[in-house]
Amino acid sequence: MVVGSLPEQTDLVVIGGGVGGYIAAIRAAELGLSVILVEKDRLGGHCLNYACIPSKTLIHIADMFYDIKNASKFGINVGSISLDAKKMLQWRMDTSRKLESGVAFLCNSHEVEVVKGTATFTSSNSLRLGTGNTIEFKKAIIATGSEPTVLKGFEFGEDILDYKRALMLDRVPSTMLIIGGGYVGVEIATLYAKLGTKVTIAEKFDILFNFDKDAANLVKKRLAELDVSLKIGVTPVSKAGKIVKLSDGASSAFDIVVVSIGLSPYTAELGLENTKVKLDENGFVTVDDRLVTMDPNILAVGDVNGGPLLAHRAMRQGVVAAEVVAGLPSGYDNVVVPAAVFSDPEIAIAGSIEEKLGIKVTRFPLSALGIAIALDKTNGFVKVASDSQNIVKGIEIVGQSAATMISEAALAIEMGATLEDIADTIHVHPTFSESIEEVTEGGLGRGLHFFYGK
Repeated sequence: MVVGSLPEQTDLVVIGGGVGGYIAAIRAAELGLSVILVEKDRLGGHCLNYACIPSKTLIHIADMFYDIKNASKFGINVGSISLDAKKMLQWRMDTSRKLESGVAFLCNSHEVEVVKGTATFTSSNSLRLGTGNTIEFKKAIIATGSEPTVLKGFEFGEDILDYKRALMLDRVPSTMLIIGGGYVGVEIATLYAKLGTKVTIAEKFDILFNFDKDAANLVKKRLAELDVSLKIGVTPVSKAGKIVKLSDGASSAFDIVVVSIGLSPYTAELGLENTKVKLDENGFVTVDDRLVTMDPNILAVGDVNGGPLLAHRAMRQGVVAAEVVAGLPSGYDNVVVPAAVFSDPEIAIAGSIEEKLGIKVTRFPLSALGIAIALDKTNGFVKVASDSQNIVKGIEIVGQSAATMISEAALAIEMGATLEDIADTIHVHPTFSESIEEVTEGGLGRGLHFFYGK
């Protein structure tokens, strides 16, 4: 889409209309800068159209479907139940379109000029669009994000999918192999298993190996209950038709293979060689604490500048980068970037919960929480790590609504809160958020609903 005629000069050009890019563009416009936003695909990028929003939409639908089928324990007896996969996909697609149109409205309202197409740097102050137009800029922000990493021998095709296409199926496959047991692979495995697919995960290391073992083990147990086959320490070797051979010697047929082994920064065809921008050994754009690259006229935000590759990190960096361009004394100095896995149970963490010298870790089980018992959602716990001054260094939540609750933990850590600050704050009863209050009470040696011992 193009709004109006292209100016030859602008204060700021943003390359990439994902969550980091459009946030940067809008914030810069708020600060009085003229802004051009270049996006080759869809506003909102991968998050709104292919990843975060679509996956959580489908996970919600899968959870509803599964819960209805298994509601007899609550006295709800359901007869025949079926799933219309095409209608499910339509809801998922309509949700993304609605959000994309919302982003377009915001850009238009802030007089951000949106250009559909590609952009290639021709110098540190100019770039060429796919249309052939040239734009001269004072500053530029690279917000091109990342793309699914390709696995040799399992290149993407008709029945070998990346996470984007796995979230755009209009049918429920009977069998699925997921290569990679990270958070994306686990989320996709859980949602399709609840819809009735026989899922196998092949993972070289372990499921969620970058997360706390206690949390990962609960998810592994739940995946087994959902009849997901876990092939730990196993990698795919070859594929012939529907048959995939694994390194453990087994060969099985799968309708769909999903490759989910990570993300790679998208810097292809940006013409960075025509600038002073530098990449690190993994291909990510190097930036300082103000998100400025080695080229003083060019900044970079989000996945393209390295991990953690999370949408909310990109959003925050988009704000910071825009303020830096506008001359404000802003910097990316956040203490913590919270993370969440929408697995079953959910996992969310802010800070570190590693027990080491000077750090104490306290755990509160959801089996001692009233609302968890009432809703039969006791599979989980909360951990808090604190130092000798009772300052909170990390909180991990495993269980219902973990992703929603973790923001309280992130705020506490950013503000340097103590165990007392949280424990003495009244939390609504009965809610899952009480578990954060309970675990901090335990950390202070005054646990109220769980006996930690004398």
